[in-house]
Parts: sequence; structure tokens; C-alpha cells
Amino acid sequence: MRSSYGAIVNTNKKEIMVSIDRVYQKVLALANKEQRGYITPQEFNLFADIAQLDIFEQYFHDLDRVRRRPGNDYVDIAELIEEKIARFEIYNQEVGLLNSYGDVNLSNSAPDLHKLTMVTIDTPAAGNLRIAEKVSHKETRSSYANSPLIKNAELAGITARYTLSQTGDANRLKVWPWSSDAEIRISYIKKPTSPNWTYFVSASGAALYNPDALDHKNFLLHPSEENTLVIKILQLAGISIKDYQLAGAAAQQESKKTQQENQ
Repeated sequence: MRSSYGAIVNTNKKEIMVSIDRVYQKVLALANKEQRGYITPQEFNLFADIAQLDIFEQYFHDLDRVRRRPGNDYVDIAELIEEKIARFEIYNQEVGLLNSYGDVNLSNSAPDLHKLTMVTIDTPAAGNLRIAEKVSHKETRSSYANSPLIKNAELAGITARYTLSQTGDANRLKVWPWSSDAEIRISYIKKPTSPNWTYFVSASGAALYNPDALDHKNFLLHPSEENTLVIKILQLAGISIKDYQLAGAAAQQESKKTQQENQ
């Protein structure tokens, strides 16, 4: 299957993730070198979550930058980024209509949504499947009800995202046309779940890794990001333990890596 970002992905294959224990052990080994300090599991989990989100968000900026470059010299880089993003894509998830006005509450049906990529409106009785065109919510207000845009939606289908002002945090989707038998499906990029290095405390008071804990979570990023995670976590840890030399060294490693990727 080809993802909405262009990468070809195998939806039947279990994704290989980055081991959170491998990253933690690397971080500890580097941070403790020359007695630079100990990073507790609680600190590590906090830094790990920040680092994963930072890398994830950077994918979209990097892809946009690469796509803006002239020529075809950067096609391979774009495909690699697309492959990394494709790990977070959810396809054709059915969402129910919230009311008789064509509203869908995405906060309930897709709480992990980061970026909406496609909306389809399927009316089986009419044998009609539409891929909805994205428009601004302003274009769908009541004053536009008789506009060519809304009238054309009866044939083509449109969708718009908005937030209810009275609740502030309700992430809504409005679709046209709608009916009681319409099936609304969305494809989207999900946010990565927070990694969690789980452990139990030994009789000596040491934190020992426990991968069998129910809340254990590896990183969801592409395996190639393991060293980048280590570097970013070291940056955060270096600041936390006021070891600016460690943070500076980690920053230099990341800068070198970025220069190599952009050559």
C-alpha cells in the first residue's frame, strides 16, 4: 500500500521499533563516563518523550524543505522521510456522525490525531463513495449555504475542520453531504505514544529493567533514529545536570549528523 505521503508500506508487517532499554543504556554509559552523573528512570522517560516528539515534528519540516528544493537530487531523502512518517499513518478508520448537521468529534474518534490526510464519505445505499475536498470552515458557514461550493458538495463531497468556541478543545470535522446511512472514514497521521522505560526496585534499591510491565513502551520511531534519540536525550540530560560540556558535545554530534544528511 502507498501511504498518503508517497511511501510504500506493508500494512501486514509488524514495525520494528527502537528499543527503549538500548537507548537508556547508551545514555547512561555516555552520561556516566568520567562521572558525569546519573539519569533516573523518571528523568529519562521525560527526556525520551520530548526527544521523540521533537524528531517526529521535524519530519514534516524536513520533508517540506526537501520538496522545495529544485531538481531530483533529493528524491531519495524525501522517500526516506516519507517512509518514517508512514509508520504513523492510520488508514480508513470509520468515525460516526455526532449529530444531524454532518459533524464528527475527532477528539473522541481519533484522540491521537496529528494531521488529517484524507476523508471519505460513503453512502452504500446510493452506491456513492466520495473523497472529500478540504476547505476552510469559513466557506461552509450558513451565509455560504447557497453558494456553488456547498451545492457542488452534494456531488463531490467536502470537509472542514474547526473548534467549537464554547468548549475550546473539541476538535470537530464537518462533512457534506451527510445522511443517516453515510459512512465517514478518515486517514491520518497519529501522534507517537510516550515511551516508557519500566522497572522494579531491587532489594539493594537499584532500578532494574522490566519489559513485561503493562505500561512498557518502546520508541515508535524508525530504527535509524536510535542514535539521534541518544544525542537529543543527552542534550536534555546535560542541561538538567548542569553539565554544559556534555550538552555542547551532544549538540556538535547532532550538527555533524545534519550536515552529512544535507550533503
